[in-house]
Amino acid sequence: MPADAEGARAGGTLYIVATPIGNLGDVTLRALEILRTVPLIAAEDTRHTRRLLDRHGVQTRTTSYHARSGPGRVVALLDHLRGGADLALVTDAGTPAVSDPGGELVAAWAAEGGTVVPVPGASAVLAAVVGSGIAGPRWAFEGFLPRSGRERRERLARIAADDRGTVVYEAPGRAAGTLADLAATCGADRPAAVCRELTKLHETIERGTLGQLAAMAADGRIPARGEFALVVGAWLGGGAPPSEAAAADALNEARAEVERLVGEGSGRSEAARRVAAATGLPRRRLYNVEGRRSMSG
Repeated sequence: MPADAEGARAGGTLYIVATPIGNLGDVTLRALEILRTVPLIAAEDTRHTRRLLDRHGVQTRTTSYHARSGPGRVVALLDHLRGGADLALVTDAGTPAVSDPGGELVAAWAAEGGTVVPVPGASAVLAAVVGSGIAGPRWAFEGFLPRSGRERRERLARIAADDRGTVVYEAPGRAAGTLADLAATCGADRPAAVCRELTKLHETIERGTLGQLAAMAADGRIPARGEFALVVGAWLGGGAPPSEAAAADALNEARAEVERLVGEGSGRSEAARRVAAATGLPRRRLYNVEGRRSMSG
């Protein structure tokens, strides 16, 4: 039994163990000690976790526990703990229950008065904060944003109205769209960073404004591959951060620039593309709306 669990208690200890987010060397000695000595490890993907365990000579038995596990799996793990046996909970990368499975099990065991012990380690959130250099001393973590709809718009508006830095996780195929939405809502000039493949062989951190980074993602200069952490910088412009009204003003100015380019002879599609690349605003919002307006006029 790990030294952390010494002493009389009812039930086993649930260890929340952080694992590497990419580089397998980023695992703590304490985490390895616990993973070796508990009788069971609940893993998001047992095959993925087994690669880490084999790397460090850990032979402990594993069982799967992931976001699609039914309620019966939680019951089985709770029964394991109720019987007095310890359990280590891990996910594929980082800390369980931080944009990863595990929160339901932790809450249930804590509600029964069970012992929960966090074992910290590698963190994509903290790596992005310190690596970007723009989050500031106060920052918020939003995890994955809603994919669409009013909830997404409201979350974006709250980020825009917050003068703290904000960290957002995103899938590679949606990173360009999210950067464009952040630029439109928070202001294209707000500082930002795109942290990709943190701790891995192809780790990159691109810094610039939201508009610049949105343009880079749109044209492929930031590849749509790997894991993304997007950092919206702290607002340092004085006064309140850009509001939805300011974002609307920026959109109107961009549309006016499209009209100016069209008036000088550019095709509407090309004008919208150029302004979208310069501002980070979605091209469809510059082309479609103005296109309909011109046809109706």
